[in-house]
Amino acid sequence: MRARIVRTVALVSMACASRAAAQGAFDRKLPPPVPRLAAFRPPAWSRTTLPDGAELIVSERHGLPLIAVTIAFQGGANQFEPADKRGVATFAASMLSEGTTTRTGDQLSEALQLLGADITSGVAGESGSIGFFATKDKLAPVLAILADELLHPTFPADALERLRARTLVALQQQRDQTGVVAGNVFARTVYGDAHPYGRVLTAATVKSITRDDIVAFHRMFYQPGRAIITVVGDVDPAAVRATIGKALSQWKAGGEKATFAYPALATARATTIYLVDKPGAAQSSFAIGQPGPPRDTRDYFPLQVMNTILGVLFPSRLNANIREVHGYSYGVGSSYAYGKGPGAFRAGGDIVTAKSDSALIEFVKELRGVQGGRPFTDEELRQAKDALIQRLPQSFGSVLGTSGQIGALYLQGLPEDYFRTYAANVEAVTKDDLVRVAKQYIDLDHLAIVIVGDRTTINAPLKATGIAPIVLLDLDGNPVTGGP
Repeated sequence: MRARIVRTVALVSMACASRAAAQGAFDRKLPPPVPRLAAFRPPAWSRTTLPDGAELIVSERHGLPLIAVTIAFQGGANQFEPADKRGVATFAASMLSEGTTTRTGDQLSEALQLLGADITSGVAGESGSIGFFATKDKLAPVLAILADELLHPTFPADALERLRARTLVALQQQRDQTGVVAGNVFARTVYGDAHPYGRVLTAATVKSITRDDIVAFHRMFYQPGRAIITVVGDVDPAAVRATIGKALSQWKAGGEKATFAYPALATARATTIYLVDKPGAAQSSFAIGQPGPPRDTRDYFPLQVMNTILGVLFPSRLNANIREVHGYSYGVGSSYAYGKGPGAFRAGGDIVTAKSDSALIEFVKELRGVQGGRPFTDEELRQAKDALIQRLPQSFGSVLGTSGQIGALYLQGLPEDYFRTYAANVEAVTKDDLVRVAKQYIDLDHLAIVIVGDRTTINAPLKATGIAPIVLLDLDGNPVTGGP
């Protein structure tokens, strides 16, 4: 025992001596070096076309017995939804789980609970999906339920009325949320009702939707010819192809890929403040922007780096100024809504009512700054690039995340080496690139400045800024008679 104690003391002494020597050589006046991350290696996958026309993508990940399955559809509400039936796509997706020709909605829910899984579905502007996450041993039975919902929904009338009533209540509640109102009015103002990007869900369109509309949308939209089936997890590609083929054997070939042909935009209007009155509002919601480039723009990476500096990171220029320096908001930012068409550039956030005019001045100041008024620094450039590069591996951290990333690559029509070349493309961006794209894609002379707030408090101060003339709109984005 005594010998063991002596050896332990000796080892501790050696460790302390080694640590002391290392500390002695450490220069505490200099920050420790930041190690460079290892190069990201995206997962591999196989791609085949099934007899019905659907594409099957399989990526093996054998660490855990988990599997994610997603059936994504190219094209969405913007391509397949009638303009006067806004909401029918959302209704159809929501009602897939309300019952099939063999099971009621309750029976579907109970079956999934016993399997420890959940099937989610939805239709967005330019794509739709249905999918699930389950353990390996439950793949076949959960897939069978998904196939039942996809191919044999009954869209019960009582479920439709329940969903309609819930949606109408939500729409009424949203009229009291200045941020939602600002987003809807911004879309209508920037794009107009004739463009799918400018159409918003309204009580009138919700009330007009019939069960026949939903059945017709389902029959037209959920077709294998525009489907991308992504399977990620503990699977064998050959075996999972057989499992998918068996489950979807009744899915008959049909459907063509969407063309994404959008109407031309109206001539851009001079910068205008569109003021929506919300009496008594404790804050003003800002939405400032204009149509931007599509996702396939060659300037995607410079725009991503520039906008990360402008309004994505917590210490971004907009947030550091308006929140941290001035205290006008709990948080503001900016984004590009890349799509197949001209997705909007938008900056904004919620502002203390009494500081609406001051905040607007700072917003415009920062937009001018990225166009050269305030030079980008090496630190800003490095911070933005690191944030973008380090975010990519995180998005592959689960089978669900991996499925989403791979599926999005094909939905957006990106090159198959996109993930492998991502870091290099980000690193290639220069400060000159940032100024160039800011000047090209942020037109300060043609901005739509939508502000939803208490008109009696903010109208005169906004007018006094001299930034732009003021046009009054109602909560739906329609002009209000009478001047500001």
